[in-house]
Amino acid sequence: MHYITAGESHGPALTAIVSGVPAGLKISLRQIDSDLARRQSGYGRGGRQAIEKDHAEILSGVRFGRTLGTPITLQVANRDWENWTDRMAAFGEAPEGLVREVTPRPGHADLAGALKTNTDDCRNILERASARETAARVAAAGVARELLADLGVEIYSYVTRIGSAAFEEDDPMIAAPDYKPLDIEMSDVRCPDEAATEKMKAAIDAAREAGESLGGEFRVVVTGLLPGIGGYATPTDRLASRLGAALFSIPAIKGVEFGMGFSAAASVGSLVHDPIVHSSKDGFSRASNNAGGLEGGMTTGMPLIVTAAMKPIPTLSNPLMTVNMDTLEVEEASKERSDVCAVPACAVVAESEVAFVLANAYLERFGDANMTDIKTAVKAYRQRIKTMSR
Repeated sequence: MHYITAGESHGPALTAIVSGVPAGLKISLRQIDSDLARRQSGYGRGGRQAIEKDHAEILSGVRFGRTLGTPITLQVANRDWENWTDRMAAFGEAPEGLVREVTPRPGHADLAGALKTNTDDCRNILERASARETAARVAAAGVARELLADLGVEIYSYVTRIGSAAFEEDDPMIAAPDYKPLDIEMSDVRCPDEAATEKMKAAIDAAREAGESLGGEFRVVVTGLLPGIGGYATPTDRLASRLGAALFSIPAIKGVEFGMGFSAAASVGSLVHDPIVHSSKDGFSRASNNAGGLEGGMTTGMPLIVTAAMKPIPTLSNPLMTVNMDTLEVEEASKERSDVCAVPACAVVAESEVAFVLANAYLERFGDANMTDIKTAVKAYRQRIKTMSR
């Protein structure tokens, strides 16, 4: 299962095409729209969220609520297009007095993209490099999430840090799978702890007052995974490599950890690796989950726990200095309507990327023609594993 997106931040719409989808999968537009709404939420979001009320339309690949086994086209309209029809027109002449973006923002794709594509207007870069593109990813991932849910796999995320304000957990590898999604979604910053939520909101308020932006950290948690999904034989088979690549494809992600992550480097092996245990009820399992559900590039059957770090948003209300591409003089960087903090939203996008990787791995393992055959193969695999652990 793969997706491709198209569309500009201030263009008419964002479009996603998902291919490799098995036939017979039930699709819920309500659930997709719910995920789109979660992507738009979070304390610290900017004015664009007051304009856009994202809704997905499915234009192909689904009939009577179930997939046909053909490519699925999803579209999310940009309401702000009404304010940009002349400046972002696909054809015709540029409007008189068009202001080009010639003061590239530090930390953004503006300058490197302009140099790459030989343009004198950073607008040509920033429209696609914008995080607005991730709305199409979340819509497309609704298909992957439905497939995983149908196979008993659930995905959620929560925020652990915004700036210096952190949610202190004694043992997140044990605690993370037990957090209640409702508690997470009821928090303004998608953190399951009330005290940490208030600290994070205060940090965002202080950053807004100072004209700054804030990054942070979040975790993606996946439960219900079968062991042995992924591979070890080649580098590209390994789920860690696929998940890492998918998460780093999200704008502003600067670090990814699986399980203990970097802290494992400071510990001895006996405190890092998870002892294998066995019971007549559960079969093979692990006494701990320091690996975060991955060993040798494959799932262990324990919850998958991935932590990611997001840098602060490059657009600042008090801009950094840059160089004007026309005059080569020092000026303030350009300003777009932007957020103070988008970490809670970024975590939802990360859920989507994780869902695509895992859905694809399941289809590689159990077939991709139709849901009836896939479920039959999954049931047989479960039974074989159960027999092996007797």
